Amino acid sequence: MSLSRFTLPAVLSVILLPSAASASANKEHLQLMAEIRMLQEQQQQLQGLLGTLQETLKTVTTKLDDQSTATRKAMADQTLATTNIGDNVRMLREKTDETNVRISTMAQELEALRQTVASQPGLPAVTTPPVTGAPAPAGGGAQPVPPLSSSVPAGMSPQRMYETSYDDYTAGRFPIAIDGFRMFVQQFPRLPQAANAVYNIGMSYYNVNKWNEAREAFLKVINEYPDAQGTTLPDAYYKLGQTYERLNQVENAKKAYEAAVQKFPGNPSTLSGQALQRLSRR
Repeated sequence: MSLSRFTLPAVLSVILLPSAASASANKEHLQLMAEIRMLQEQQQQLQGLLGTLQETLKTVTTKLDDQSTATRKAMADQTLATTNIGDNVRMLREKTDETNVRISTMAQELEALRQTVASQPGLPAVTTPPVTGAPAPAGGGAQPVPPLSSSVPAGMSPQRMYETSYDDYTAGRFPIAIDGFRMFVQQFPRLPQAANAVYNIGMSYYNVNKWNEAREAFLKVINEYPDAQGTTLPDAYYKLGQTYERLNQVENAKKAYEAAVQKFPGNPSTLSGQALQRLSRR
């Protein structure tokens, strides 16, 4: 075949065709490399931002820890201050109660002195209300209450008189305690301890199995001292119910327990509530 048959453009196209393909491939390669470099730069920027965020987060966490520590310390200081205030208030209350007790004792001492002076010869004696004693015995009429001295021994305060009778009661000298408490009630029927004295009279009779006398004493507490403080009244209802049980008066015992539960709900009448449930199961 002779080369004359091929024209010059054809020859040139055959020669230049591989060169054009190579140039296009080089261009794509360069573009791909440029994109890789951009991705690498972006990755470096992201790593830089991530490091900055980590440092910022660390700083914020440190500040939060410092604020939390400061808050806990402030709360602890506030709690301590509140506790100190409570202690101070309690101390003031105790001192106030102590002062009130001293004032009450002084008033009792003055009353005892007045009673003693009034009972001296030549001066009008102080009249005292009679004490309702034990009910009539089973065999006949009412038994008179034995006469008691109408005056407090010289120099003895009401508090000392009550404590002496209470010592006799706790020692089991019930007849002596009954006389002492009865004399206390005669002389000082308006003192707060009067209700307790009558209750202790009932307990003294109860401890020697004199149920009728005990019943009358507990009824006296309930009827004549409705404003008695503490647990004296609920205890009187409970012991009244127990006394009725000893007398085989179950219905009256239930009424006493029910009255205690209704008038003094909660802890003061726990024993009465238990006794009422026991009787109701019979």
